[in-house]
Amino acid sequence: MELNLFDTYTLIALAEETIPKTMFFRDRYFPTTDADIFESDKVLTEYRKGDRTMASFVAERVGDIPVDRRGYEVREYQPAYIAPSRVLTQDDLKKRGFGEALYSGSTQAERAARILLKDINDLDDRITRREEWMAVQTMINNACDMQEYIDAKTKGNVLRVQFYDGTSEHIYTVAAPWNGTNGDVFGDVTAMCRMLQKRGLNAADLVLGSQAGDALMNIEKVQKLLDNSRINVGSIDPVLTSYPGVSYSGKLNFNGFMLNVFVAAHESTDESGVSKPLFPATSAMVTAPGCGRLMYGQITQIDHGETDFTTYAEKRVPKLVVDQNKDTRKLRLGTRPLSAPKDYCPYIYAANVVS
Repeated sequence: MELNLFDTYTLIALAEETIPKTMFFRDRYFPTTDADIFESDKVLTEYRKGDRTMASFVAERVGDIPVDRRGYEVREYQPAYIAPSRVLTQDDLKKRGFGEALYSGSTQAERAARILLKDINDLDDRITRREEWMAVQTMINNACDMQEYIDAKTKGNVLRVQFYDGTSEHIYTVAAPWNGTNGDVFGDVTAMCRMLQKRGLNAADLVLGSQAGDALMNIEKVQKLLDNSRINVGSIDPVLTSYPGVSYSGKLNFNGFMLNVFVAAHESTDESGVSKPLFPATSAMVTAPGCGRLMYGQITQIDHGETDFTTYAEKRVPKLVVDQNKDTRKLRLGTRPLSAPKDYCPYIYAANVVS
């Protein structure tokens, strides 16, 4: 049975069969469930502040004391639209593809299908890197500014989502750089953990930028504590994780808070062609896995050969567009993602922890 590559459901199935790239911030801190894919243009985010209120002692003759339900905040956002595309021309069909045998004997139809699958993979990788960027921005700023583009060079509107009113309570400032004379890495990280603890939230991970991670390994106090077998402060054993560009350094005990230490050194290239670290090299963050969620809004489009609109509630929605005058086909891969916290400020961010 021959597959109809112009059918959107066939293309969605192909997109779902691609092996997704693993991304540290997106996958560890902003996982997606079926409930996070909305059959609407807008998505609902809800989060609440932690509750540490104790139950009261009650006089027996009273019977009970009613307590209020915990309130939570619901906000409605329209996710930004991401839609990279790639054109397939006659010249592409005549050229030997990368990794293809010199004399493969492929027909143009077979080569077109192979190129289509590779293009889906490539476009999906680009979207995945943008989703990772969104997750990092949300954690650093407790908000995300998304610059729209009208074309490859012309900027449009800036869309902003933020998860606080007034001033966000997720920022911590160190008194002195950790690699300086008066630096106190254990005191600072402990204080960051306690900020989460006061909200009833868990502190499980310490994420460091590349320079902060290098500085931690070179701090004399840290080295001495690690050599002191009488005190259980944890262990450092740098190994590569399954996340590209991120290494796991082991666990450290910060005054009772046992934290997984990660060093995030992965980079991405922006629209101007500049490559930058996704997580700032001199920064640190304390958080826990699953602190947020990555949601998706629906996409509405007119499919090939149709005159009516069709709506899809999917992570990725492909579309093939045929230009008969130019004898070209264009593959577009659309998505509407939005990263959001599950609780109020479930991450504590500190910039410039090292000099």
